[in-house]
Amino acid sequence: MGVLPKGLSSVLAKAPTDVVILSSLRTPITRSYKGHLKDAYPEELLSVVLRATLDKVPQLDPSKIDDVAVGVVLSELGGSKAARMAMNHVGFPSTTSLYTVNRACSSSLQAIASVAASIRTEAIDVGIGAGMESMTRNYGSRAIPTSYWPALKESPVKDARDCVMPMGLTSENVASRYGVSREDQDAFAVKSHQLAAAAREKGNFKEEIVPVTTQFQEVDKQGNKVGEAQTVTVTEDDGIRPTASMEGMAKLKPAFKPDGASTAGNSSQVSDGAAATLLMRRSTATALGLGDRIIGKFVAANTVGCKPDEMGIGPAVAIPKLLGQLGLENKDVDRWEINEAFASQAIYCLRELGLEEAWKDGKVNPDGGAIALGHPLGATGARMVSTLLHGLGRTGGEVGVVSMCVGTGMGMAGVFVRE
Repeated sequence: MGVLPKGLSSVLAKAPTDVVILSSLRTPITRSYKGHLKDAYPEELLSVVLRATLDKVPQLDPSKIDDVAVGVVLSELGGSKAARMAMNHVGFPSTTSLYTVNRACSSSLQAIASVAASIRTEAIDVGIGAGMESMTRNYGSRAIPTSYWPALKESPVKDARDCVMPMGLTSENVASRYGVSREDQDAFAVKSHQLAAAAREKGNFKEEIVPVTTQFQEVDKQGNKVGEAQTVTVTEDDGIRPTASMEGMAKLKPAFKPDGASTAGNSSQVSDGAAATLLMRRSTATALGLGDRIIGKFVAANTVGCKPDEMGIGPAVAIPKLLGQLGLENKDVDRWEINEAFASQAIYCLRELGLEEAWKDGKVNPDGGAIALGHPLGATGARMVSTLLHGLGRTGGEVGVVSMCVGTGMGMAGVFVRE
């Protein structure tokens, strides 16, 4: 326990103590305030993916699931009570425990890593790492605290004050400090939409998406109700713009500072959604007769700090450390999912990591990223893991990396293997 594999052959090797994955699902990701999940509650979305996880592996007795960790950033009381209610509501016994995790944008990757750590240390045998977020319902303060110790507002330590810097300004800092032009950011955003549109057209997301049936109330531009609330079934991501173009991007004004380069078009979307990944020890899967349901394994994850005012560089510091710990090189990785919080930071990270050619070759975010698909904060990490594992399954790849920047100045990365 606690010893990481070293080298590609060790990472790919199978052992009874491996933490394996049997299911990794998500809801559609839809636009906050406008999309068809805008009236859904975050715990409602969580309930859908938790129920779908049970249905995906019907041979698994729900009482065998020891613990559920749920990443969530914005919900009241950290989402813990509502999440627990949702879990019980869809058929989990009260013997299954639950807790929530908030590591900002990496919350549900942290949830997966935390469950994996509990399995690896034999604290539990089976668990779920999940995430949920309704930014429609809970983004009123723009993820900035409205009440906190006044001394921190005037702290002599710049890094302390910068922890509440709006994310858009951190994007502008990355662009100006590291020479990422507006044109490059717009081109990156257009490519994200094009890739996502092509992936949706080919049906690449169908295996990972669980349809959501919920209530939807149409409103006009002033927010007034139009007609009666309807029952709708949402089956696809709705933030993808197949017609995105450089001309259209160029018309958008800077969103965060008058002379800036980050716009609503080259930044991630504000979104609603949920995701869940089922993990267990390989020996447990074998004992339960579920060995043939294994789709992959969790290898390792880490988190590294960086300056809060350029938090977007996080993947560029987290990924090399994790690959180094595992004795892996870039060439050993078949697919990368790097969160597109902003085009500025995504481009910087590709350059710094030496992944520009991999991006051009379709190994980085080949089905688009958060600029097109959306970024429901607490659910993003688990969404990315789902997209990674299903994508590797389609292409025959083995090793994948998920990584994102984290508000307040961090990067997180995880390594997974598809089986």
